[in-house]
Amino acid sequence: MDLSNLIKQFLQYVEFEKKHSKHTLISYQNDLIQFENYLFHIYQINLIEKINHQHVKSWLVHMINEGIKNKSIGRKISTLKSFYNFLLREQIVEINPLEKIQSPKVEKRLPEFVELEAMDNLLDDNKLQKHFSDDFEGLRDKLLINLFYSTGVRLSELQNLQNSNIDFFQKQIKVLGKRNKERIIPITSETLALIKTYHIESNKLGFSNQYLLLTNKGEQLYPKFIYNTVKKYLSQVTTLSKRSPHVLRHTYATQLLNKGADLNAIKELLGHSSLAATQIYTHNSIQQLKEVYKKHPRK
Repeated sequence: MDLSNLIKQFLQYVEFEKKHSKHTLISYQNDLIQFENYLFHIYQINLIEKINHQHVKSWLVHMINEGIKNKSIGRKISTLKSFYNFLLREQIVEINPLEKIQSPKVEKRLPEFVELEAMDNLLDDNKLQKHFSDDFEGLRDKLLINLFYSTGVRLSELQNLQNSNIDFFQKQIKVLGKRNKERIIPITSETLALIKTYHIESNKLGFSNQYLLLTNKGEQLYPKFIYNTVKKYLSQVTTLSKRSPHVLRHTYATQLLNKGADLNAIKELLGHSSLAATQIYTHNSIQQLKEVYKKHPRK
């Protein structure tokens, strides 16, 4: 069977049955098209029944020789495994050529996070240096940073947060996470007050939109805008190499753990599907304990 058509079938399955995000869908598509192009260019293969273990192994070696990072190679191999699991379940193939394929080992790096003092410096209006203006743009930017820092939401979750998702009485927000899973996250009175002030400025400009955070033209924020905004303000208070929305998510989780929050509770707040994804934050907490221990007089 033609490989291109099978890839299309798989992507439709991922989109409509598995309900993966657009980001995941694009990654799957890019990975499989790269594999397809490699097979055709090197082996002139475009039929699924012609592909065997050696072809997959050859692609793996090719990526390594091209200097592609182990993490990226691992993702591409994982995509191919998902593709073949789909083909096996649909009984399109009988043999999985990836059974003995192992991805290169990836060194686990601890998640970076912003120190508490730096975040206080950024968000506290009582500090000598004021980072946000009092107009619509300044309030929007401050609210954007505040929500990332105080809820740990993902970029796509913040982008799609609607006004109807905010419960002022219960002091919580409802977000739509990966695989369309809803979760409830508590928010502080400070954040709610900031939302109300932001709404006042938004109404003055005549903006009417279902989404909470808007551009200066009253339209829904887009990912690049959100990323650049976070990078802009974090650059003012930290020298971390990474200054992204995900760093604020890491900061949220790490500071909760350092304050004694239960790991399972953090897992639910972050919307992780398994505890293993949350446990990486314990390493940061242990590192903090080691720093405290160094201050012991008899160390």
